[in-house]
Amino acid sequence: MSKVRIYELAKELDISSKDMLNMLAALNIEVNSHMASIDSKLADAVVKQVELARQKVYAKHKKNDEQREGDGKKPRYNDKNRGDNRNGKKYSNNRNDNRGDNRGDNRGGDRRRDNKKDFRNKNSSNEEFYKRNLDDDDNRNNRRDHKKRDKKPELEIFGPPVEKKVIQPNNKKKSRDKYKDKKYEDADVDFFEKTRLNKKKKTKKKEKDTNKEVVSVNEVVEIPESIIVSDFSEKIGTPVNLIIGKLIELGMMVAQNQPIDYETAELIATEFDIKIQPEMSKEELINDQFELDYEDKEEDLKPRPPVVTVMGHVDHGKTSLLDSIRNAHVRTGEAGGITQHIGAYTVNINGKKIVFLDTPGHAAFTSMRARGANITDISVIVVAADDGIMPQTIEAINHSKAANVPIIVAINKIDKPTANVDRIKQELLEEGLTPEDWGGSTITVPVSAMTGQGIDELLEMILLVSEVEELKANPDRKAVGVVVEALLDKGRGPVATVLVQKGTLKAGDEIVSGVASGRVRAMFDDKNKPIKKAGPSMPVVVLGLSDVPEAGELLYAVDDPNMARTIAEKRKEMIREEELRDRHKVSLDYLYDQIKAGEIKDLNIIIKGDVRGSVEALQSSLEKISNDEVVIKTIHTGVGGINESDVMLANASDAVIIGFNVRPNLAAIDLAKELEVDIRTYKVIYEVIEDVENAVKGMLKPEIKEELLGRAEIRETFKLPNNTMVAGVYVQSGKIVRNAQVRVLRDDVVIFDGNIASLKRFKDDVREVQAGYEAGMSIERFNDVKVGDVFEAYQMVEVQNG
Repeated sequence: MSKVRIYELAKELDISSKDMLNMLAALNIEVNSHMASIDSKLADAVVKQVELARQKVYAKHKKNDEQREGDGKKPRYNDKNRGDNRNGKKYSNNRNDNRGDNRGDNRGGDRRRDNKKDFRNKNSSNEEFYKRNLDDDDNRNNRRDHKKRDKKPELEIFGPPVEKKVIQPNNKKKSRDKYKDKKYEDADVDFFEKTRLNKKKKTKKKEKDTNKEVVSVNEVVEIPESIIVSDFSEKIGTPVNLIIGKLIELGMMVAQNQPIDYETAELIATEFDIKIQPEMSKEELINDQFELDYEDKEEDLKPRPPVVTVMGHVDHGKTSLLDSIRNAHVRTGEAGGITQHIGAYTVNINGKKIVFLDTPGHAAFTSMRARGANITDISVIVVAADDGIMPQTIEAINHSKAANVPIIVAINKIDKPTANVDRIKQELLEEGLTPEDWGGSTITVPVSAMTGQGIDELLEMILLVSEVEELKANPDRKAVGVVVEALLDKGRGPVATVLVQKGTLKAGDEIVSGVASGRVRAMFDDKNKPIKKAGPSMPVVVLGLSDVPEAGELLYAVDDPNMARTIAEKRKEMIREEELRDRHKVSLDYLYDQIKAGEIKDLNIIIKGDVRGSVEALQSSLEKISNDEVVIKTIHTGVGGINESDVMLANASDAVIIGFNVRPNLAAIDLAKELEVDIRTYKVIYEVIEDVENAVKGMLKPEIKEELLGRAEIRETFKLPNNTMVAGVYVQSGKIVRNAQVRVLRDDVVIFDGNIASLKRFKDDVREVQAGYEAGMSIERFNDVKVGDVFEAYQMVEVQNG
């Protein structure tokens, strides 16, 4: 079906685009702007309504003229001047004639000559007569006559004329223009007469006025996620001082050159009765331009496996439950027994596949849980029977409700003597989830990850819900997926865990995700086996991207490498423009505002992590710690080890470097000592948050701190008859001590942390090896050593703060 642009339809009907928008709003036809389109049938209906309305007006005018002729007066409506059609369309009349006819209706009552002899010249046309009479706005007699005019019939089909909100200034003096605006606002005119008056007002010379017109009530203003107050003022047509006044009422001290977020802008716009909506995202703009995604036909859709997200409070047994399902042990590989990254796994149950996503339960990983909820089909909320519903449990329930996905509650740890299943169900009831056995619709399954009790029933419930949902996708199209997690691997480069949502991703496909593009060089399934293609609902590890994509970015398969590179470059350009806009927000005025506010201290931080998800979670959590005395700012984030450029940036900006599951290389350590840059590394996220919170509050207690003893690089590896791997190392700095703890670094990322099993020189056991010497080392419970890895020996010592 063909489409018609709003502005084209307005031009065809000889009215302004703005008036056309108001007309459509009165007809309950929702459109965002004059560039929007409506289908041709709807456009024809609008045209017919306009034609009927015009005919009604003309009929009433003609009737009035006939009555005037009967009274012996000159008719004010001349059907000959009306014009038959324009461009062959019966609803369109000659524009000038139209305008003249519409004017003629309102000129009732006697008129004074005002010494103009030709004022009632019989030879002059009706149009000329009415034009002269209307345009003489400076004539006071005419102005008085305006008020005495007969009411002009209204066009009921368009409803009441759309009013404009006018903000009154503090001064009570009224300008001349305001008087005119008030006159036109109060005049009871029909839609077309008002259109003519609006056009006429635009041609008049504008006088300075303290009034500022706000956008039309029916007009929707697009606002970005963050906007400067002065820019926001221009967009909604409201004085800056009024906006700042409303912000102060909300408890926000914001200058006109400072940014506010979309939520705040929405609150302010509501105060002024203005509708706003978010601007189209860069992803939507690019998708529209390159048609990266589209709706599939119903006949092309085929059944696909369900994607199940496991969520819940920290340490309630999510990962253990998943281990029990897939008979594996992931929990031991995560620091502190807490899931740090999203894991995607496929499980075969009676010939049917289920894809599980395991999300972290700690408070810092809110964004990762939200991401998991948005790409899932079924949400399994794990609640410990001996602990009850906790803050992250409530958050997981809210994420699932927001994503509008079915919820199954797994009541875990029922094997414990303190377990109370009924109490959990009562707490679920308080959160709006009524269990099935209590007359509700929420499926609850008591399970035990340790004994395996209830696991089969849980899987049956998942398959049952997935059958009811009728999950389908089109496998025969270009692939569209979402990046669940991404990291930088030393040997393989950027590595992305992708969940394919539509189509089939094949080895050799050209792909683009965010600012990263490339070709699928290799793919691996969740069991690390190489595969050639991946269909809908299949999690895969993808190699071949040019950069590490952001977690949560969509990944598209495209036709050719040039298209992929073009899309990536466009996104980079948009990001650069946003960064430049952000830089312009900082001005001398802004700095002066900070100085006036008091002794505001900024704590600048640089965050480096092993994967994107952890870096995002850290940044979000740390920036929330800011208080009235200290403002925490993240000046740089990245994936990978801490290097010299990070240290130099920290030195230039007086920042603290925080490393999560990564370590600084030797050059970075030496440079940090020279420049006195503070580098702190952590393995568990809540330790980072706790340390920063205590530092901000000035409450750092005496702590057990890590002391680095030495670093040794692996030059060769040997395998002993008992399958123990021995590493031949060269001590680069410090010393390696026999009873010290040691961590194994691969590309400056920690892959293992444990104890030294043996330390030898020339087959003799030694207590320590100094820098510049070689030695043989083996690590307890770790044999995956490779040439190029680094051993870092350290010990924990008590440090008194202050």
